Amino acid sequence: MAASETASPQQFVEWFRSAAPYIHAFRGRTFVLAFGGEVVNEGSFSALTRDINLLASLGVRLVLLHGSRPQIEQRLPARASRYVRGMRVTDDRALVVVKEENGRLRTEIEALLSMGLANAPMADTRLKVAGGNFVVAKPSGVIDGIDMMHTGEVRKVDAQAIRARLDSGEVVLISPLGYSPTGEVFNLTYEEVATETAMVLGADKLIFLVDSASPSRRAPRELTVSQVENRRTDRGPSEGLRRAARACEGGVKRVHFVPRRTDGALLLELFTHDGVGTMVTQDPLEQLREANIDDVGGILRLIEPLEANGTLIKRGRERLEVEIGRFTVLVHDRVIVGCAALYPFANSGAGELGCLAVDSVHQRSGAGERLLRDVERQAVQLGLNELFVLTTKTSHWFRERGFVTASVEHLPPEKKSLYNLQRRSKVLRKALS
Repeated sequence: MAASETASPQQFVEWFRSAAPYIHAFRGRTFVLAFGGEVVNEGSFSALTRDINLLASLGVRLVLLHGSRPQIEQRLPARASRYVRGMRVTDDRALVVVKEENGRLRTEIEALLSMGLANAPMADTRLKVAGGNFVVAKPSGVIDGIDMMHTGEVRKVDAQAIRARLDSGEVVLISPLGYSPTGEVFNLTYEEVATETAMVLGADKLIFLVDSASPSRRAPRELTVSQVENRRTDRGPSEGLRRAARACEGGVKRVHFVPRRTDGALLLELFTHDGVGTMVTQDPLEQLREANIDDVGGILRLIEPLEANGTLIKRGRERLEVEIGRFTVLVHDRVIVGCAALYPFANSGAGELGCLAVDSVHQRSGAGERLLRDVERQAVQLGLNELFVLTTKTSHWFRERGFVTASVEHLPPEKKSLYNLQRRSKVLRKALS
């Protein structure tokens, strides 16, 4: 559907500009995308093919991992299926079905990836799909007193061979099968294969398409590894979250759980700031730091709407470049989502809090309070005993945080001489301990 049918031209422009940093950052990066057999069984892989096609056209190096459980279940009688700790007990009969269904699925997926898609990003080219015996496996042995027979575990993933395929511009497709040096075939879980593959490749992203946006009830949008480990539920973190934490500790930069039933969910997760799923990272995505000259553009984009509606006084780029050392920025996933500046008046023992701005998405997350506390900390370190602010629209917000109304006469002389009588800004002050 054309952009004009779903959004105004300006909305499209704004979306495209907001996606540009991600497009730039993803080129040449390695993503491992894992999905269960349900995605193919329910016919949704055709739509997913377009998104895979788009990622490939943007220079993303893609490794695809598919599952096959529902296809195998359809072939085996219910009484013939046994599971231990979520893994199928694969006897001789089941192994035949496992090999047949994985082969059939692989052929179907390759066919869909080979389709010439009208109006697709790579419509004039053909997506090349590579496969191979990349996974070396070993038998799971006996678990809880039950012989797992042909069920196995990943022993090694041939990262060098996979990288060679990626370097040649191919998409790598891996089935949940492993091979032993003695020529045996083992049935593996696609989740384990995906996790081990992402770790040995040092993938930038490991993405699981799941039934819901979260691998665990009540899981927030973002979690760090330490937050996963500290989660207190009846059964602790879910298996998906534990796997994600292990992947991050093993070198994967980010693990995403994306709802598979949402059309375009993969693109929404990757190219919008809020995403639609749950993400696990080793370290927090949010960073509070001193601004530098490279942040000027991001700060301008943040404050321009507030300047336009009169909340902030106008600052040109040149002034902002000169004053950039006064600014603190709150960065979330490489995007500036908040800023504040401290202007000290040492002779008066006071400091001005200026240009406090937070984007609308993060205003309810406590971002403003974090910026305020950091500016207060800076002021104390400079030996200041008071912080003041001039505002026309947000005096209630500051009063709720310990500021009290003051008069213009309380301003430092240097600031009082610059007071704009036409703006009639309210003066608020706060004593610093």
